[in-house]
Amino acid sequence: MPRSLSGVDMRKRQQPHIEGRPQAPGHPRPNNCCMCWCGCCKCLWNEDLMEGSERTCTKMDSIEATEEQQPTLDEVVAWARSFELVMRSSEGREIFREFLRSEYSEENLLFWLACEELKKETDPTAIDEKARIIYEDYVSILSPKEVSLDSRVREGINLSLAEPNNVMYEEAQLQIYTLMHRDSYPRFLNSSVYRDLLDSKRSSCLDT
Repeated sequence: MPRSLSGVDMRKRQQPHIEGRPQAPGHPRPNNCCMCWCGCCKCLWNEDLMEGSERTCTKMDSIEATEEQQPTLDEVVAWARSFELVMRSSEGREIFREFLRSEYSEENLLFWLACEELKKETDPTAIDEKARIIYEDYVSILSPKEVSLDSRVREGINLSLAEPNNVMYEEAQLQIYTLMHRDSYPRFLNSSVYRDLLDSKRSSCLDT
């Protein structure tokens, strides 16, 4: 039996791997969207962007439409092909969160979701409050739920705290999304959490 990893060990395993120099603030980003780190231009988000250049990729556009639906066997199987589909599904996010909790990295998903909520906010007072709560909960080195961000992104966040806005964590959010996609997602697919759900859905189909 391999020894279980402590929370500190798991956090060390999940340091972000950022390739190349990040895009400077204010410069246009490449066409690959935040939901597709590989930039393959074949994901659903890129199709949406091609349909209308004025639309901003929020990475959670389709969640509300699927929030009340229970996934079918086909959908659960599809999660193995697309991390994006896991994040679009309410049950997918919940199952993925359960897995992350077992790896002491639940804060990554919670931070990403908190950033999504901040993006929806338009009231300046609420933006200020939520931005500071996110900082205290997930960015501050004093927080037990601190996420792994590189020093350049942290510096940008610190500067933005003087005048918080609803997209101030966008680059940090992308870093954490990429970390979950590349690091946690492959292990999630091989975990008992996902495998048990898949077996359960298959059994239900056989019973019917």
